[in-house]
Amino acid sequence: MDLQTAIQETQCALNLVLNDKFSEALDLLKPWWKDSMYHALGYSSILVMQATMTFEHKDIQTAMATIKEALNTCQRFRKKNSMVGSLSSLISKQSNLQEGECGVLYRRVSGAGPNQDVLLFVVEMHAEICYAECLLQKATLTFVQDENMISFIKGGIKIRTSYQIYKDCQNVLNVTRNLSSQADSFRQFEGGVQLGIGSFNLMLSLLPQRILRLLEFIGFSGNRAFGLSQLREGAASQSLRSILSVLTLLFYHTYVSLILGTGEGNLAEAEALLEPYQRKYPKGSIILFYSARIAALRGNFETARARYEECISSQQEWKQIHHLCYWELMWTHSYQQEWQQAYRYADLLCRESRWSKAIYVFQKAAILSMMSEEEAKKTGEDISDLFRQVEGLKQRLAGKSIPTEKFAVRKSRRYKSSSPIPLVVPALEMMYVWNGFTILGKRSDFTESLLVTIESAEEKLRSDTNPTEFHTDDSCLVQMLKGLCLKHLGRLLQAELCFTQVLSSEGRIKYDHYLVPFTLYELGLLYKQQGDFAKAATFIEKAKTNYKDYSMESRLHFRIHAALSSLKGTPAGTP
Repeated sequence: MDLQTAIQETQCALNLVLNDKFSEALDLLKPWWKDSMYHALGYSSILVMQATMTFEHKDIQTAMATIKEALNTCQRFRKKNSMVGSLSSLISKQSNLQEGECGVLYRRVSGAGPNQDVLLFVVEMHAEICYAECLLQKATLTFVQDENMISFIKGGIKIRTSYQIYKDCQNVLNVTRNLSSQADSFRQFEGGVQLGIGSFNLMLSLLPQRILRLLEFIGFSGNRAFGLSQLREGAASQSLRSILSVLTLLFYHTYVSLILGTGEGNLAEAEALLEPYQRKYPKGSIILFYSARIAALRGNFETARARYEECISSQQEWKQIHHLCYWELMWTHSYQQEWQQAYRYADLLCRESRWSKAIYVFQKAAILSMMSEEEAKKTGEDISDLFRQVEGLKQRLAGKSIPTEKFAVRKSRRYKSSSPIPLVVPALEMMYVWNGFTILGKRSDFTESLLVTIESAEEKLRSDTNPTEFHTDDSCLVQMLKGLCLKHLGRLLQAELCFTQVLSSEGRIKYDHYLVPFTLYELGLLYKQQGDFAKAATFIEKAKTNYKDYSMESRLHFRIHAALSSLKGTPAGTP
């Protein structure tokens, strides 16, 4: 099968995926996946996506076997000494490149005979891109397949190799751009380079400076502006990978910038990117999901809920997409303190999803804790028993606990004794962990309502005549959450008082030491909102340098990096 036909068939398969016809896409790609690099890439991509969503051992094994075969298929089309060794040769012989029929690049090969053009260079270019993409997929599977550090290192090596291939391909692109910019095969190659280089630069730019400096030493680079520009160019192109660049940008604006940043995702750009695909795939579950997510981030919870429900009903083949919707529906109901509905989705996740049983069970118990005793009893659940289950459900990645699971385990240990001391507003604490107050803050009505709940917990702690050893920690948590509500309601002086009350209690906190650096960070953001950038930087830097070995430290360092970047005039979450 020739290259152009292979790309066209893979595009058809991608269209089927976006229309929720996953099995049909696999059936289209399967006959050629051991003979065509693009069929191999497309076939393995669908199976890898399925494996990472199900976390089922058999799916991971099947995907790993497929990706190994896909790499072998791509390898057969690569130049024997790879692009790295051939780049200097390419530069010296670039005049041999010309455009042939159907807009395909050819290279005249000496000794091939007069007027004999052979398809060679373009196939090698595309083989490099496909190989790099397959390597990234294999690295992803390596991380989730095993729990040991060796697997982590192996995955890291694959990522570095993939990145180096992308850099070599970018050099080739720069050399050949003027000669071949009109060829369709060149545009397809360019789209692959833009997706790879853009994604690497964007994601690496999120890393805290100390980590990024180390990675730059071994050859990586993390330029956020360049990464965004590459992905935008890729999204605007008419290539096979245009939609992949779009989905990468959507993921960045709607998830990464919120969870690992300050919550300043560019929703206007996200909507503009999504709009043409909403017209093309109006019932596609992936498109519906992002449409719902954008609505939620704008505070339109009712619209978001309707779209998530439409996403669930749009297809039944991949239940894992339902699980993504359950997670989001659980939170949209939580923002509105509709705890019974939130419990329903947390319970569905506990029953059906394998991603993180520890988080799901903790979340379910936390939601039940927000209900009245009578409401909780109606569910037939034992809250203390649920919290006690959490520790036995945690997973490990590269030999280490997942930070959010580790946090949930530590918090749930309060229920180990026969007379447990209940957590205070645990569902709201987890809401903060996922930066949910930034979303909630878009709606003053629900923020006011949540503030009433927090002040009720505050009053209960204040009037406690027999305070426990957790009293100071609980009081500080309540003050930090209260400060966040007040900040989003524009009552900045009152918010500042709440935050400073937490800081003044630092010496008396026994367990939740994370509260102090996180509060310093929030106070810094408050001063930024007031326009005092110098004071903001001082408090955020203090959170960065003066504290270590606390819960979710790495997550805070990501957010600190984003905040300090925004103070320097280059907001990490916005273009």
